[in-house]
Amino acid sequence: MAGLAAGALILSMLTREYLSLVLLVAGLPAFAAGLAEDLTKQVGPLPRLLATFVAAAMGFWLLNAGLSRLDVPGVDLLLHYHWAISLLFTVFAVGGVAHAINIIDGYNGLAGMVSVFIFMALAYVAFKVHDPQIMGLCFAATGAVLGFLVWNFPRGMIFAGDGGAYLIGFLIAELSVLLVARHPQVSPWFPLLLVIYPVFETLFSIYRKKFLRGMSPGMPDGLHLHMLVYKRLVRWMVGSKEARHMTRRNSMTAPYLWALSSLSVAPAMLFWNNTTVLMGCVGVFVLTYLYLYRMIIRFRSPRWMVLYRPALGKERAAALSYKQNR
Repeated sequence: MAGLAAGALILSMLTREYLSLVLLVAGLPAFAAGLAEDLTKQVGPLPRLLATFVAAAMGFWLLNAGLSRLDVPGVDLLLHYHWAISLLFTVFAVGGVAHAINIIDGYNGLAGMVSVFIFMALAYVAFKVHDPQIMGLCFAATGAVLGFLVWNFPRGMIFAGDGGAYLIGFLIAELSVLLVARHPQVSPWFPLLLVIYPVFETLFSIYRKKFLRGMSPGMPDGLHLHMLVYKRLVRWMVGSKEARHMTRRNSMTAPYLWALSSLSVAPAMLFWNNTTVLMGCVGVFVLTYLYLYRMIIRFRSPRWMVLYRPALGKERAAALSYKQNR
């Protein structure tokens, strides 16, 4: 938060415009709710989601950050001529993206690097449409997240927590809305494809818990894709209780999901103004996700995907420890 605030302040001083500061003010409810959960462990998913809705509503009024088109006939008319519908849709979209980033924030470097991919893609398109404000904000956010990643990946020395994850997710969503609202040539499906990995992870989790397992969507079930990757693909030193082994295994999980996220970010950057192609890419990504999920959960992953190294036996580990301590 401090890094983002510093970047926003410097950007405001250089440009004499205050979009960055207003954006951070709008994001305070989302950050505060996440921070409260980090400190007390008493703030459930619903209150945190509602806080992001409040933040999105503040962005709608303070920044005129509202979705007025989806490039879908009929829906665009409703969004354009009925501000209440636009507000409702924007609030759910922004809140959903913020919550989705928090959902994937489970392993060292995962949510952080995925967010960097997204911010850089937004900065690229902002450059293409000559919007230095949004481009500068994306660079500031990228710098702040990269600074965090220096300590988070791979050593896991600090963590974003719910507060950091919700704030990053809110900024991604708001900058996406602003980019689409300001520039008609930018397809609204461009930011959707950028965030499709965390968003579909969240939607699929709700479906899995509610309809397949008969449980509350807010309850953890240990079956998110990143959790399955950790349990079934990253078989490195499984069973070892040494902190350095557990931390390293944790950090080996994120690159799998970085690769998955890049499958959506790359085509989004190439076809940012082509709605038809972007829609098709969203569909392809969803099918790819479902195929991977089914393959992993049924223990049918190919060997080349599995990182395997057995933990040392007790006797060998004891001997090695004795030699190292001599």
